[in-house]
Amino acid sequence: MELKKQITRIARRALNASRTLSNLASFEKNRILVEMAENLKGQKEEVLRANKKDIAAARAGRLSEAFIDRLALNEKRIEEMVSGLLGVARLTDPVGEEIKAWDVPSGLQIHKVRVPIGVIAIIYESRPNVTADCIGLAFKSGNSVILRGGSESLNSNIAIFKALDAVVKKNNLPPGTINIIATKDRQAINILLKLNDYIDLVIPRGGEALIKKVTALSRIPVIKHYKGICHVYVDDYADLNMAEKICFNAKVQRPGVCNAMESMLIHRDVAARFLPGMLKKFKEAGVEIRGCPLTLKISKERIKKAKDADYRTEYSDLILAVKVVASPQEAIRHINKYGSHHSDAIVTEDENNSREFLKKVDSACVYVNASTRFTDGHQFGLGAEIGISTDKLHARGPMALEELTSYKYAIWGSGQVRE
Repeated sequence: MELKKQITRIARRALNASRTLSNLASFEKNRILVEMAENLKGQKEEVLRANKKDIAAARAGRLSEAFIDRLALNEKRIEEMVSGLLGVARLTDPVGEEIKAWDVPSGLQIHKVRVPIGVIAIIYESRPNVTADCIGLAFKSGNSVILRGGSESLNSNIAIFKALDAVVKKNNLPPGTINIIATKDRQAINILLKLNDYIDLVIPRGGEALIKKVTALSRIPVIKHYKGICHVYVDDYADLNMAEKICFNAKVQRPGVCNAMESMLIHRDVAARFLPGMLKKFKEAGVEIRGCPLTLKISKERIKKAKDADYRTEYSDLILAVKVVASPQEAIRHINKYGSHHSDAIVTEDENNSREFLKKVDSACVYVNASTRFTDGHQFGLGAEIGISTDKLHARGPMALEELTSYKYAIWGSGQVRE
């Protein structure tokens, strides 16, 4: 009962704060974001000490190296958080932007204008950089935010939050501007998801189990950042040197993230030329390969036979499913059947195949001749991101400032009444 009261109090304060934040001037928000970045940089050692505690606990709990990679902070990653906050400060403020304006026969002047959503709850797992990214984006877009990070990163999240909240307090912003639920009690999520009188939107970021739980329990609208079963298809018109670089980057550069390649598809006409060298390179990088019968026949490496479930799995690790296909159309069908509508790529020099792939693959981000690893708010020039939405309503793909706004109609009249 005490936890419920505590979380309800947080949500109520967030609602009250959102009414002030929605009217905060852009220059004030930008100045405060710069101060947040500076203070986070100044508290770097404290954040790293907190992160070491989380990593030690993760190793003691025998969590995977891919998980620990997502959890770990270092000077470079803290600098990226600082840079993210500064980048958000430089972005154009969407609040108050006029999307469209028109007159109607009655003489009314109608203006469609961007406004903040209000109170956003973000439930996420192991990556502590999400704490800074979400606070920066929510604040710039005029929303108050309630953060509930994973228990494995609690020490890191609290340290980052304290560095940013100190700036909130220094500038006399209303209590509840930014909020964190600093408990490992799993009941906290259940309580939070029922507070639809105070919270306008829930964004879950994490594994499939978390997304399903939040979607099932929430009384509040949810934008899902679902699993990343991402594909790269190597076409028969591909530059195979380019394809090798793209596929290796998409799988190996950072395998624990949602935009890493989980399945590689190869046209049968180039499979015998492409696969032996590609699979050898993957093996040398420690990637476990699970292949279709033709992949097993072509491969010079010892690999496992892929099951149907392998093509439906987000490994978030150095494991890759491989399939040889007969045509671009078969690749597209496979991606639409087994993928998670996140990020998928074709490597080809054929413009018709490129355009067909772009048109028919039903994913938030579809690439021609580039790694899926670019699905990222910063890489898209959007600043930091809340996450990658695989939904189709309201927001899709990297969620940045515009996606954290709604709109309203401002109507100007001169005494009109409806007859």
